[in-house]
Amino acid sequence: MDLSAHAFWLLRPGEGEIRPVPLTAPAPGEVLVRTLFSGVSRGTETLVFRGGVPASQHDLMRAPFQDGEFPAPVKYGYLNVGVVEAGEPGLVGRTVFCLYPHQTRYVVPAAAVTVLPDSVPAARAVLAGTVETAVNAVWDAAPLLGDRIAVIGAGMVGCSVAALLAKFPGVRVQLVDVDPSRAAVAASLGVEFVAPGDAADGCDLVVHASATSAGLTRALELLTPEGTVVELSWYGDKQVSVPLGEFFHSRRLVVRSSQVGTIPAARRGRHTYASRLAVSLELLADPVFDALITGSSDFAALPEVMPQLADGRLPALCHRIVYPSGG
Repeated sequence: MDLSAHAFWLLRPGEGEIRPVPLTAPAPGEVLVRTLFSGVSRGTETLVFRGGVPASQHDLMRAPFQDGEFPAPVKYGYLNVGVVEAGEPGLVGRTVFCLYPHQTRYVVPAAAVTVLPDSVPAARAVLAGTVETAVNAVWDAAPLLGDRIAVIGAGMVGCSVAALLAKFPGVRVQLVDVDPSRAAVAASLGVEFVAPGDAADGCDLVVHASATSAGLTRALELLTPEGTVVELSWYGDKQVSVPLGEFFHSRRLVVRSSQVGTIPAARRGRHTYASRLAVSLELLADPVFDALITGSSDFAALPEVMPQLADGRLPALCHRIVYPSGG
């Protein structure tokens, strides 16, 4: 049994390195996983990479298998797909998703991994955590037949939300972003793309995921009276300025937060975190989600790749990391 492993660590804000990691053989109830692919969530992970997690959010922002503490040194990440090499007999040889950082091998409780459906390729399954966030957002938004909807922010999460909402019968969905290059991604997802100034108003629902004050302001402007903005953005340590005068009160507008860490109350009786992830993986059988994976790099290149993702030199939605055993 090979227990050698290496992991990507944030050494200090803006600088990462690959370190050897000691492993022990899996105990009863545990599994040893060899990573095939991991994904870099450009929004959250680049926020962590630049040291932008506020002190008040250090505990809430912890990833399930994070090592170290914010701002650094820290081993962070949560989009990992691998093959079980040892441990629980019923899982050995199965391809699984786990909320684990960027690491070549790791040992976790068997309950922490979810077996991929046969219909979902391992290379696409790195999106499971992002689609899970989108599923939770749609549960929070509770769209109705015939709703007029805008999704502002064509990042990983915004695109995933738009793709799910486009499946609702009778709805009008527009994906709104300042970057015209995202029009091609929107077309692949089967949704209309518009610039902020061209977005249709009179929306019953706007999902905001741009993490900008301008995006949130535009979201409020697009709403019909008594419409709702579902706020998905994570601003970290940035201050947000929003005009809550003008039409905010006269139109009786609503701003509602959505965060993947909590299942909406209306769904808790029917869903657990495990069942929500299972739903997300089933949705990933649709190849339309391949449009969200916009680049790949080898694991060994992560110390050079992360700064480029963080400062925009390497534009990406989800950037896939390929491990030596992953092809």
